[in-house]
Amino acid sequence: MTDDTMDRIRKEFPNLPDRLLGLGEMAENLWWSWHPAARMVFKSLNRQAWKENLHNPDKTLKELPPERLAEAAKDPDFLRHYDLVLSQFHKYLEKGLCSMLSTVCERDTPGIAYFSAEYGLHHSLPFYAGGLGFLAGDFIKECSDLQVPLVAVGFMYPEGYVLQRIREDGWQENFDQPLDREAAPINRVLDTNGEQVVVKVPFIEPPIYVSVWKVDVGRVPLYLLDTDIEINDPWNRSISSRLYAGDIEQRLRQEIVLGIGGMEVLEHLGIKHSILHLNEGHAAFALLERIRDKVEAGHSFDEARQTVGDTTIFSTHTPVKAGHDVFPFELMGKYFQDYCSTLGLQHDTFLQLGVHPDEPQSGFNMTAFVLRMAGHLNGVSRRHGEVARKMWKNLWPGVDEDKVPIDYVTNGVHVPTWIEPKMLLLFNKYLGPDWLDEHNNPYIWELVDEIPDKELWDTHMWLKIKLIDAIRERARRRWIDDRLNPSLMMSGGTLLDPTVLTIGFARRFTTYKRADLILYDMERLKKLLIDRWQPIQIIFAGKAHPADDPGKRILQRIVNVARDPEYGGRIAFVEDYGEQFAQYLVHGVDIWLNNPLPPMEACGTSGMKAGLNGVPNLSILDGWWHEGYDGRNGWAFGEESTESNRDRTDAEAIYRLFEEKIIPLFYQSGNHEISQEWVSIMKESMKICGSRFSARRMVIDYITKFYVKALQKRET
Repeated sequence: MTDDTMDRIRKEFPNLPDRLLGLGEMAENLWWSWHPAARMVFKSLNRQAWKENLHNPDKTLKELPPERLAEAAKDPDFLRHYDLVLSQFHKYLEKGLCSMLSTVCERDTPGIAYFSAEYGLHHSLPFYAGGLGFLAGDFIKECSDLQVPLVAVGFMYPEGYVLQRIREDGWQENFDQPLDREAAPINRVLDTNGEQVVVKVPFIEPPIYVSVWKVDVGRVPLYLLDTDIEINDPWNRSISSRLYAGDIEQRLRQEIVLGIGGMEVLEHLGIKHSILHLNEGHAAFALLERIRDKVEAGHSFDEARQTVGDTTIFSTHTPVKAGHDVFPFELMGKYFQDYCSTLGLQHDTFLQLGVHPDEPQSGFNMTAFVLRMAGHLNGVSRRHGEVARKMWKNLWPGVDEDKVPIDYVTNGVHVPTWIEPKMLLLFNKYLGPDWLDEHNNPYIWELVDEIPDKELWDTHMWLKIKLIDAIRERARRRWIDDRLNPSLMMSGGTLLDPTVLTIGFARRFTTYKRADLILYDMERLKKLLIDRWQPIQIIFAGKAHPADDPGKRILQRIVNVARDPEYGGRIAFVEDYGEQFAQYLVHGVDIWLNNPLPPMEACGTSGMKAGLNGVPNLSILDGWWHEGYDGRNGWAFGEESTESNRDRTDAEAIYRLFEEKIIPLFYQSGNHEISQEWVSIMKESMKICGSRFSARRMVIDYITKFYVKALQKRET
C-alpha cells in the first residue's frame, strides 16, 4: 500500500487502527463481493452490523466503534484470517495481461472501453434495473478475473432505479431511497489540486457538466458520471438522477451524456483505448466522439467511420420493440444541429444514419444507428442471433437473411458471484480446491457426479430453509414498520413450507414475460397447490416499470391471488426484488420457471444462476434454453405454436409437466430419503450451466470472435 493510499484510507475510515488499514483498502474494491473469505472478515467484526448494513463493508467499517476495531487489531485469530485474505487481495491485483490478448494488446493500456447504462454489481450500488445490468456487472467481474485490459463507463444514479412497496389493494407503488454516497464503495475522482474532477460535455448547449466517481471492480476501473452538481442548472442536475428517465427529452440527454460525455471523461483522464464495446445502444453516441476525433485529425467522415466501425463491438439484447430508443427528428435537431458540422456531415445526412427503413418517419432509432456504424455485431444467444438477423435485415438491402452480419455470443453468469458459499464448499471438496481457476474446463464439471446424493440434497435443503427464513424476516420487518393487513402478510410468504416442492419465478413484470401464465386455470392449479400428499408452492418476485400499467396489473393479480386463503398460503409475492434477494431465490427454490412469449426472450440469465446451484429449469424453448436443454437437466415446452390462444397451450403444457413428471419425480423417494432421479437432474443442471453458461466462456467468446480482430485493425 502506497503512502498516498494509506493517507486516503485513514481519512476515509478514521476509526481504523493502522494495523487494519487493509480493511479499508479491501472495502473500496468490490473484489470482496465475490470472495466469501473476504466477506467473512468483515462479517466477523460484528455480525449484526454486517446484517443491518446489508453486507456493505464500507458502511460497516464507518459505523463500528473504535473500541471494537482496536480489539480486532489485537485478536490473533482475526489477524490470521485478515492477513491471509489481504495477501490474496494484493496478489489478485498484481498486473498481468490475458494470454489470449498478449499479441495484440499492451499490458499497461486499457485496450477496451466498455459502455453500459446500468451495472448490477452489488445491492450497495443500485445502478441497475434488471438483467442488462447484472450481465454488465458479471461481464466486468470476469474481465477482471481474466486480466482483460478493460475500462468501464456508466452513470452514478443517486436515486437508483425504483424501490417497490405493495399497497393494500395489491398495486405496486414506487419510492426512492437516495444513495448515501459517503457510505457506498465508490470514490470521487480527484484532480491534482484534490478537487473532484468535473468535465464539460462538449458541443451541448446549455452546457452540461459531469463529476466523476470511480468503482474498483477487482482490476477493472468503472467510471461513473454524475450530473447532480451545483454548476448545472436544476434540469441538467437531474439527468443522472434516475435510471431510464421517463421523459423522452431527458432520456436523450442521458444518452448524450453517457456516450459523448463518457468519451470526454476518458479523454480528460488520459485513459487511452483502442476499441469500444457498447452494451446496448444507450451509449451509441460515443461512436460520434470517436469519429469526431479522427475528422479533426484530417480524416474524411467516411474514412473515420470505417476505422471506428472496425474497432467497435455492439451487443444488442432485446427483440422487444419498446426496448429500442427512438427520438423525434426535431429533438435530435435541437441537440445535434451544430455537432454535425464537426463531423463533416449535413444534418439531414446524419439523421438518415438512424432511420429504420421499415419506419422511416418514426424518428432516430438508436439501434438502427449503431447497427449501421459498428463493425462487429452480436445477439446474446444463438436463437437471439437468428431473431436479430430477421428483425434488422432491411438495414442490409439485397443481403440474404442468413448473411446479415449479426453474430451471437450467448450470455453467461459470473460463477464466483452466483455460486452460494455453502455450495462452493461442497464443490471445493469434490471438484478440487482450485476448480474455480479453470471452471471453464467442461471436464471439471464431470466431477459433480462424485458428490454424494444425500450431501448435495442436504446442502440444497439448507439453502431452501435459508430462503424461507429470509422471506419471513422480510415480512416481519414490514409488519413492524407498516402494520400490514394480515392477508398481505400471508401473501409475502409467511406460510411457506420448506418440505414442499417450491417453484421460483423472478424477473421484470412486463406482459411478454407472462408472469401469471401458471394462474391460467386456477382450479387446476389449486389441486396442485393444496394436494394433501404432494403439494407445490410458488414464489414470485419482480418489479414492473413505473410507467408499465399492464405489468402492474399482472403483478396485482398475483398478489391478490396470493392473499386468498383458498390457496393455503402456497403462493407468495416477495416485494422489492433486487440483487440480494435474487441470491437467496436462485439458490433456494427447487425449480426455476420461465415462460415468456417466444421469440421475445433474447437470453435471460436467472435460470443459469439457478442451474449453477443445482436448481433445474422448467422453461419454454426460447433464449438460452434452446442451447442449454439436453433432456436430462430440466424440462422444456413451447415448440412453435400456430394456435391463436398461445397462453392456453403453454399453460396446459406446464400443468401437464407438473402433474405427470415433475411432482411425481420430486416426491419419489422409494427406499431412500431423497429422490435420486431428482438429484441426478440437479447435477446435470450444474454441469451444463457451469461449463457452458459461465461469464468466463462468454468473455472468451468475445475475445476470440471480436476483440482480437478489432485490436488487429486498430491504428498503430
